[in-house]
Amino acid sequence: MDLYDVMRTTFAARDFTAEPVPDDVLARILDNARFAPSGGNRQGWHVIVVRDPAKRAALGPLIEPTYRRYLAEVKAGANPWNTIAPADLDDSAVDAVTIPDGFIERLVHAPTLLLVTVDLAVVAAMDQHLPRIGVVPGASIYPFVWNILLAARNEGYGGTLTTFLAAEEAQVKPLFAIPDSHAVAAMLPLGRPVKQLTRLRRKPVAAFATVDAFSGPGFGVA
Repeated sequence: MDLYDVMRTTFAARDFTAEPVPDDVLARILDNARFAPSGGNRQGWHVIVVRDPAKRAALGPLIEPTYRRYLAEVKAGANPWNTIAPADLDDSAVDAVTIPDGFIERLVHAPTLLLVTVDLAVVAAMDQHLPRIGVVPGASIYPFVWNILLAARNEGYGGTLTTFLAAEEAQVKPLFAIPDSHAVAAMLPLGRPVKQLTRLRRKPVAAFATVDAFSGPGFGVA
């Protein structure tokens, strides 16, 4: 596919056919994704291909509390899991939320399931002393994660970047013998999407690009 077509049609696929992703295709996806940039070219990523049905099933209960709170905060009109304006919800409001039937199951039992970790021992966290949540270390892992999804789209498959498991990292690590220095960055279900979206909704460039200042004139505005 044309690069721009891939970029414009890679959507969050969560519903897949039963068709497997062949090993040679997955190998090709990862072989191309590895050319993503990372700080100092240290490439601190690791990918676990999860095939054991019992381990897949064990992930469902670990996703549930994080996703339940996510839904509760959305229902309350908040930006979920936000550190600037955290939602004011008690546990009863979270417990009252109903998770859509089959949502988590479709993720953990996708034709292919990948766990992506990053070695924090090789990541440069240049914003670690700022009085806010750190974001810079993500620059050394999420370009690689997104490359996986772009490569999957190029091969006719799809997937989605989920981070639900990060909140339960302490329970995820022993399940997969993940080293202490590694952080759980993403879980990627992959497969052949039941439906391929080609018209994605995104803001126009002038809505997020400005000249010389945050409040400057919109870039690209005539």
